[in-house]
Amino acid sequence: MEKKGKVLVAMSGGVDSSVSAALLLEQGYKVEGAFIVTWQPPWLPCTWREERRDAMRVAARLRIPIHTVDLSSEYEHDVVDYLIDEYKKGRTPNPDVMCNKHIKFGGLFAWAMEHGFDFLATGHYARIDKDATQDTALLKTSIDRNKDQSYFLWTLSQEHLMHTLFPVGGIEKKDVRELARHYGLPTADKKDSQGICFLGKIHMREFLAHYIPHKTGDVLDEAGRVIGTHDGALFLTLGQRHGFTVPARTPIQEPLYVVDKDVLHNTITVAPNDSPAVLDDVSRVVLRDVNWISGHVPMAEHGNALVFQARLRYRQKLFEVTVDEATSTSAVVTPRSVQRYIPAGQSMVIYEADVCLGGGIITA
Repeated sequence: MEKKGKVLVAMSGGVDSSVSAALLLEQGYKVEGAFIVTWQPPWLPCTWREERRDAMRVAARLRIPIHTVDLSSEYEHDVVDYLIDEYKKGRTPNPDVMCNKHIKFGGLFAWAMEHGFDFLATGHYARIDKDATQDTALLKTSIDRNKDQSYFLWTLSQEHLMHTLFPVGGIEKKDVRELARHYGLPTADKKDSQGICFLGKIHMREFLAHYIPHKTGDVLDEAGRVIGTHDGALFLTLGQRHGFTVPARTPIQEPLYVVDKDVLHNTITVAPNDSPAVLDDVSRVVLRDVNWISGHVPMAEHGNALVFQARLRYRQKLFEVTVDEATSTSAVVTPRSVQRYIPAGQSMVIYEADVCLGGGIITA
């Protein structure tokens, strides 16, 4: 156990983190669990205590200690306030990315290192390829491509990777369930969590409505004619096909999608999916708050831009891009195929084969 090291496992009360703890125990690590207390909206029933009970039941089954780490203030400031502020600015943020950055690999990672742990382990579906001789590591996609969560982990650094373990990243989800049954874990048949990061089963629109007032606005067609209404441009994102009303349309007509929004005038423009407004090629995407996981900026060779792959949203099929300009904190990326609906505030994550190189936040 001393050779393997001491590991703090982030135990959410779900099956993935439960199996992660069991696997690490079996592999000879000294394992302890940690349940994160996150911020809870005052107008929602408290759910974290129920989740903590599940995590404690798993810890009892595995006979490992479990700590409760209160990161509620960090969660409110770095995830919730950020989320609301971005929507107020007309952007579409990704709270799961910020949750990983500031909570799991922010507050909890720091807590683990301060308390003498060698590693932090989570139930993420991703892999880490470490080169101990070079003191470097690669973040790679999981074996189960349908569950791969590397998209949400682009903010990690070399320090994180060298002190992090993803025990289920090399296992198919169905096999994780079987392992949970094999170990007799009480979470074996528990459903995966849904919703906004740690906030539970609540729609984003419903959550935001408590902090951003509804404001009726016009729905425009591509010619600028008013054809309907909506409850607030701030609540809508590019590519959305619900959340607005167009009375004149019939159910047999092709659906309309948000192709543009004007937050200042509180209007949105909608069009069919095959409209020129949708199919127009995006010449380039500018990224801010960029993080390159290796710590090095990808550079062009022989004056030619490097060709990588990228995705704009979770589980999207990878598409080819060139990184035309790059610094340690910004990048200009050109898709080599038409990409529809690129919302400001979302993450673009860059890959080279199965290696996640990093990513950034899409600007307007």
